[in-house]
Amino acid sequence: MQVSEGAAPARRGPRSKAALIVLAIVAALLFAGFVALGTWQVQRRAWKLDLIERVTQRVNAPAEAAPGPAEWPRVNAAEHEYRHVRLSGKFVHEDESLVQASTVRGGGFWVITPLRRADGSVVLVNRGFVPPELKDPAKRASCNPALEVSVSGLLRLSEPGGGFLRQNDPAAGRWFSRDVPAIAQAHGLTRVAPYFVDADATTSPEVQSAPIGGLTVLAFSTNHLVYAITWYTLALMVAGAAWYVVRVERRDAGMQDNAGHADPDARHDNPDQPPR
Repeated sequence: MQVSEGAAPARRGPRSKAALIVLAIVAALLFAGFVALGTWQVQRRAWKLDLIERVTQRVNAPAEAAPGPAEWPRVNAAEHEYRHVRLSGKFVHEDESLVQASTVRGGGFWVITPLRRADGSVVLVNRGFVPPELKDPAKRASCNPALEVSVSGLLRLSEPGGGFLRQNDPAAGRWFSRDVPAIAQAHGLTRVAPYFVDADATTSPEVQSAPIGGLTVLAFSTNHLVYAITWYTLALMVAGAAWYVVRVERRDAGMQDNAGHADPDARHDNPDQPPR
C-alpha cells in the first residue's frame, strides 16, 4: 500500500497505563533527586561561608599558645585548623625534611624542622619555602638558629599519603606532602604533635637565604550557588517535561474518545455523497 506524499502521518494513540506509571515514577525520582542535590549545595554553601568566616577570624586573631600534649587527642580540623598559634623551643636542624612545594615564588621545597619544646614534646614547623638552589642545608646554615626561638604561625593538620599520583618515599627522603606521623617515624622522633605549624613571614635580614614563611594559601571554592541553580534548573526541566507529557496524553485521549463516538454515517468529504 502506498501513501501519497501529502498524506499526514498516523497519529499515535495514548500510551498504556503501565507506561504512564513508569514515566511518572522516573520523573518523580529525577525531580526529587535534583531538588535534593540543589538543597545539598545550598547547605554546603552556607557551611563554606561559615568556614571562610571562621578561618579569617582565626588567621587574623592574636597568636595563642599551641596545643600541648594533653590537648593533642582533641585536636581536629573544625576547631583548630588555621588557628594562629605560638610556641617556643629549639630547632633540631639535623632532622629537617624537605617537602616539594609549588608557590607564588615558583617551585621548590618546604623546610620542615622539628621544634623540641621545654617539656620534651616535638612540633614540626614548616619554616617556609626555599628554591631548589637552597635545597642543601649547608647553603643556609647561617640562618639555622641554634638557641631557643619563638615561632608563630598557623596550625595545620597532617597531610597523609603524598601528592597527586606521587607517594611519599621516606626511605629516599622524598616528600610530597607534610605527613606528620611519617616524617616523625622517618627521623625516629617521639612525642610528636599531630599537627604542624606554618611559620609566619619573618623580617630577618637573612631572608635572602632563610626559608620564606607566610606563604600559606587560603583558598576555598565557593561555586555551590552555581551548582544549586544547575540542579534546581534540571528539576524544573523534569517538571516541565512531565507537564508536557500529561498535556499530550490528555489531548490524544480526548481525540480518541471523539473518534470513537463519531457518527459512522456522517458525510465528511462530500455532502452529496450517499452513506455507505
